[in-house]
Amino acid sequence: MPVTNNIREIRKEKEISQVKMAEDLQVTRQTINAIEKHKYNPSLELSLKIIKYFNMPIEAVFTLEEDDR
Repeated sequence: MPVTNNIREIRKEKEISQVKMAEDLQVTRQTINAIEKHKYNPSLELSLKIIKYFNMPIEAVFTLEEDDR
């Protein structure tokens, strides 16, 4: 089951740049970019930092897609 996220949409809504978010979370801008493009799933620790950073419930940021099997 793939995990998707709404990080890009939330970040833009809050008018936060990738650089600012990366600095605040102590990761690279490339990491934020890869997460937003669904090329990389963040670790549990980083996922928790992201939801705390946005002050939102996990369900608002991350979604577990159902498998079509």
